[in-house]
Amino acid sequence: TSSIPLDELAEGLQRPAQFAGLHYFNPVALMPLVEIVRHARMDPATEQRLAGFCKALGKLPVPVAGTPGFLVNRVLFPYMLEAVTAYSEGIPGRAIDRAAEAFGMPMGPIELVDTVGLDVAAGVGAELSPFLGLQVPEALAGQAEPGRRGKKDGQGLYRWEDGKAVKPELPEGYKAPEDLQDRLILPLLNEAVACLHDGVVADADLLDAGVIFGTGFAPFRGGPIQYIRDTGPEALLARLQQLQSRHGERFAPRPGWDSPALRQG
Repeated sequence: TSSIPLDELAEGLQRPAQFAGLHYFNPVALMPLVEIVRHARMDPATEQRLAGFCKALGKLPVPVAGTPGFLVNRVLFPYMLEAVTAYSEGIPGRAIDRAAEAFGMPMGPIELVDTVGLDVAAGVGAELSPFLGLQVPEALAGQAEPGRRGKKDGQGLYRWEDGKAVKPELPEGYKAPEDLQDRLILPLLNEAVACLHDGVVADADLLDAGVIFGTGFAPFRGGPIQYIRDTGPEALLARLQQLQSRHGERFAPRPGWDSPALRQG
């Protein structure tokens, strides 16, 4: 859904001002966020009507630009992709999930990829990776086949029984790489900074609300931008640059790290 080009679809309409996108999140009954997806010819009154509709359903509407991934999937994808990259390097899924959960994520990214479905994640990756300058690892693209697509098939990066992931125990004495949590969380923060810079949402508060309610991002940390403010953008940028020198250009800082919005209260 988040790769649908609304600007292109609007070109064929007689009344494009009344056209917009609504992007819900699964499971719809539990996830409060709805992205109202804008395009260049949309009437502000259309956005207002859609916001009222969402609120009447008890949902939280967040207006977003109609760029690939909108807000939530664009921020979440680099995090999920790096998790699968780490998995493909031989880092156990349980260790990867533990590192994310220790940060405060409600579910580890390997379990999340299986829950979403490897086929769905690979499809999103094929659409978003060129836009983000990233590559989809073979561990994701190569396993997105019937019978091995994750939770729905009972087998993916994990084996699944009765709707729960069976996570193998870590080898005795296993110690995860010291930079593993940074490898997972910093790509998410990096893309959040880029989204703010690109005007995907109107301001930092909307971005934080959207990512918290759309992904479950550690709520006690206040959202990606608030976490950057609290931790210090310079310190996080330095850690990102260390990852870039150690692991490659996928960790290159995105535009926006010099924004005053990262240094407010």
